Amino acid sequence: MTKKFHRVEYPKHVPEAFRGLYAASTALHNGALGKEFLELIFLRVSQINGCAFCLDMHASALRKAGVESRKIDTVAGWRDSRFFDAREGAALAWAEQLTTLPTGAPADATYEALKEHFDEHGIAELTMAVATINAWNRLGVGMQPILP
Repeated sequence: MTKKFHRVEYPKHVPEAFRGLYAASTALHNGALGKEFLELIFLRVSQINGCAFCLDMHASALRKAGVESRKIDTVAGWRDSRFFDAREGAALAWAEQLTTLPTGAPADATYEALKEHFDEHGIAELTMAVATINAWNRLGVGMQPILP
């Protein structure tokens, strides 16, 4: 049998928690924000967290969905890239601040910019998505699953 993790195979040891996190991810992928949009957010958060497993997965999903390579390649520099619209920029800024939490809560200006593009449901869904990918990133960086 091929080893799947460098460290602890967490799905085997905490299967209910794993299934719960997987169910949350599935619900988000089936939500109103859309799969491609979520993959973009997941890719950026995974870049910040340095999760190689998730970087590979989300970049591959975006390519498979037909997202232009130049857009995928410039996610880390989205502020200076012409490939991101205002809605994506507001979501990426929110995702970055929630991921790093540099001084506590994200800035009011970041939240206000988000409200220009998302209703309360969209903000809640986006925030849950960022929390979920951060959990996956911590599992990926901590337990080091082996890339297929």
